[in-house]
Amino acid sequence: MNLDLPPFQPGSVWLVGAGPGDPGLLTALALHALSQADVVVHDALVDARIVALANPAAQVESMGKRGGQASPKQDQITARLVELARMGKKVLRLKGGDPFVFGRGAEEALVLAAENILFRVVPGVSAGIGGLAYAGIPVTAKQCNSTLAFVTGHDQDGDVPDGFDWESLARGAQVIVFYMGLSKVETLVQRLLAAGRRPDELMAVVSKAATPQQQVLETTLGSLVADLAATPLPAPALLVLGGVVGLRQHLRWWQP
Repeated sequence: MNLDLPPFQPGSVWLVGAGPGDPGLLTALALHALSQADVVVHDALVDARIVALANPAAQVESMGKRGGQASPKQDQITARLVELARMGKKVLRLKGGDPFVFGRGAEEALVLAAENILFRVVPGVSAGIGGLAYAGIPVTAKQCNSTLAFVTGHDQDGDVPDGFDWESLARGAQVIVFYMGLSKVETLVQRLLAAGRRPDELMAVVSKAATPQQQVLETTLGSLVADLAATPLPAPALLVLGGVVGLRQHLRWWQP
């Protein structure tokens, strides 16, 4: 089958989403980029099985940012992309999930545009959709919700974001999915309860979604902190609040 995929031009950067973990969730365009790239600059959260699919001749550089660990700064990562592109390399910036969903892909693309470097964005399956699907939790279901919010669990300074109206979020979104919120669970729970969400509302934590290490904790908003203390789960993890969590008892189709 001829998919008529675009050529990977030397001196260009492709911002590619690798999905939440399972290599089977890669797009055809992502696989094409992996096979053609001269350099792969990947995040820490990209599954090793996906990195292993890269062109054997490609230079592979890990430039992942992990909270609480020594990591390259964002401006260092972007400067490296610019440097490699100006060397005439075909540069693949491989990011977990989707580059434009809490992946800082927009920041990198804006710098590339300012530097007049050709770039392409290859969307990926966001963890907040695909990762939860692997846990048997749909982000929307007719009997549960008609509204959905994706929220980052921390801002650029590592704190729970204050730049939005928590009361409006709590009232307006029947289902809320938090990315990168595991280290801020107590604060998130306090904000949600203060904003009017019920303590008996269903909640789940999905750790290492769509990987062989996936673990899922089903609980309630009021019990979340205590349950996580009793059964700690490693990051990265998604937190999902809302009635869709209750459908997992019927929709647990995948066991790692």
